[in-house]
Amino acid sequence: MAQERSGIVMVGSANMDIVFTVERIPQPGETLLAESVATYPGGKGLNQAVAAARAGAPTTFVGSLGRDEHGGELAVTMTDAGIDRTLVRSSAAPTGQAFIVVADSAENTIIVASGANAEVTALTEPERAAIASASVLLMQLELPIGVVTEAAQVAKSAGTTVMLNAAPARELPDELISAVDCLIVNEHEACLIGGSDDLAEASARLAARVDRLIVTLGSDGSALYEGGVELARVPARRVDAVDTTGAGDTYCGAFAAAIAEGRDLESSAAFATAAAALSVQALGAVPSIPGRDRIEAMLAEPL
Repeated sequence: MAQERSGIVMVGSANMDIVFTVERIPQPGETLLAESVATYPGGKGLNQAVAAARAGAPTTFVGSLGRDEHGGELAVTMTDAGIDRTLVRSSAAPTGQAFIVVADSAENTIIVASGANAEVTALTEPERAAIASASVLLMQLELPIGVVTEAAQVAKSAGTTVMLNAAPARELPDELISAVDCLIVNEHEACLIGGSDDLAEASARLAARVDRLIVTLGSDGSALYEGGVELARVPARRVDAVDTTGAGDTYCGAFAAAIAEGRDLESSAAFATAAAALSVQALGAVPSIPGRDRIEAMLAEPL
């Protein structure tokens, strides 16, 4: 009898984001006065887990929080989003932080201090069991590469769909990429990991290494690859962007939720595109992530 699977397991990072809004991104050696500063829950893992949960997928988080004020706040964020955090570790290290500068143009720069995230170096048996029983494993590259690879291999062996958002971009070891069912990258990440400044060439190289590839293209939407060839293009939604921080994470979490409930590749990408378009219209990664009702409402609107 086949094992019953449900929901998403997120193996990823959780940070407190300190966001500075400025007129423009400063140049090297330049000091600018911020227009405002605020703190928001963040981290690519937490962002994507919240996006998946708000999109309607049962979501379990595997990661680590410090036993500090930021850790307590992020734990509340998980609970409020409906994320199962029974597997979240408690660490003596400080909770991860990200220092984000957002310009009036909505461009941003980000520096991450990993903190407790760096202590997730291997999986526990309960974590392995959760991954094996999930429909989708979703990961990024803000945790040590060894545990990302381990989780991918556990999922692959169990028949769980392995989804990797290769961000921050870095070289992907063969033992990791061979276990990935769906790779999600933006243009910069595609070129860096694909080893070419030509996006089409880099995308083709990556598409040859995985069953499915999604290259997000910002205002140009996304390109979908399957079986090594480009399958479709999904256009972006036209909106007025306020802050693009977390838009890619919103896309990934919503996409994983759609795949987990059985949607096909193209309709899942359209669902994720609508979620990302809604997210850029407000400040803060987690506060801007939309719920399922808003995503479905945007999908019903003409492009």
